[in-house]
Amino acid sequence: MTDILNRRNFLTKGALGGAAAVAGASLAAPAVAQDLPTLKWRLTSGFPNNLDTIYGGAVVMAEALSKMTEGKFQIQVFQAGELVPGPQAIDAVQSNTVEIAHTCGYYFTGKNPTFAIGSTIPFGLNARQQNAWLYHGGGNELYDEFLSEYGIVGKPGGGTGAQMGGWFRNEIKSVDDLKGTKMRIAGVAGEVMSRLGVVPQQLPGGDIYPALERGTIDAAEWVGPYDDERLGFYQIAPYYYYPAYWEGGLTIHFFINKAQYEALPEAYKVALDTACKAANINMQALYDVKNTAAIRSLVGKGVNLRPMPRDVLDAAYKATFELYAEYSEKHPAWAKIYPAWKKFRDESFEWFRVAEYSYDSYLYAAQAAGK
Repeated sequence: MTDILNRRNFLTKGALGGAAAVAGASLAAPAVAQDLPTLKWRLTSGFPNNLDTIYGGAVVMAEALSKMTEGKFQIQVFQAGELVPGPQAIDAVQSNTVEIAHTCGYYFTGKNPTFAIGSTIPFGLNARQQNAWLYHGGGNELYDEFLSEYGIVGKPGGGTGAQMGGWFRNEIKSVDDLKGTKMRIAGVAGEVMSRLGVVPQQLPGGDIYPALERGTIDAAEWVGPYDDERLGFYQIAPYYYYPAYWEGGLTIHFFINKAQYEALPEAYKVALDTACKAANINMQALYDVKNTAAIRSLVGKGVNLRPMPRDVLDAAYKATFELYAEYSEKHPAWAKIYPAWKKFRDESFEWFRVAEYSYDSYLYAAQAAGK
């Protein structure tokens, strides 16, 4: 097969070479190299650069974009705090302080909870379903319509898969054990947990360990085994719970200044979109590899791995959908997106129960039984 392909490539190149000779002595240089402007943008990340996988998503995108445009369109990546603090990333894009940010939409639910629905919300979609909804289920279009009110365009730019439910100083045996717990947890999930008696705290990734160490917080969630081990949470909080019902399939976004995006030549828009897609796929694959090794390492260090108690999940599920009903009454933007999201979720769950769930359930049980 390889020989056939090589011959085809040779013949194609030969035919093109002959056509060029007939057409004239020389061919024009590629349009990107010859006709398009040189652009240099700045990107502010919502993450510190020591979290190489999640921060690295922006680097992967920028490097791909530069190569596709032969260095004509370059984006310089800055970690959180270098240009602006992570919690101000959206504001920096709005004001055109930077042209683009790489961060999580749910960090900005203080502005409007609808920021979260494009990234992840409690008891939402898994990673594959999330990509399906955004790319081909109308999600990107609905989210961009909302973001346009802020002068922003969104591009999916990274996935983590289902996250872990967090680190706790004390064992959680039932929902009653959550009451009074001061927990670092962001966005809509913090509101849900507050209804279970938790005192939510929204802290950037780099501030979590010192807060745990000082006792300012009693528990914290971040992403999963790889990042959490690097941040050292296991040294302070020995109980590690799963899953994070609030992050079944997080999408990190590139948030782009809308005026800057619309001014791009079409070729640059296509290149930027393609680079963002590459970063989106790459991050998920990296986490799937790195978390596999990290969870084994953490258990080997004596971490107490625990499932989230069923009554916690049940109470959270009830509180979550009560909260969504309240959002639908209070926030028109949420009310516009949520019904389509919910319909996609429910129909997607019906399909995934047929093949995916059946396959996974059998295979994991068979492997655990030593078959």
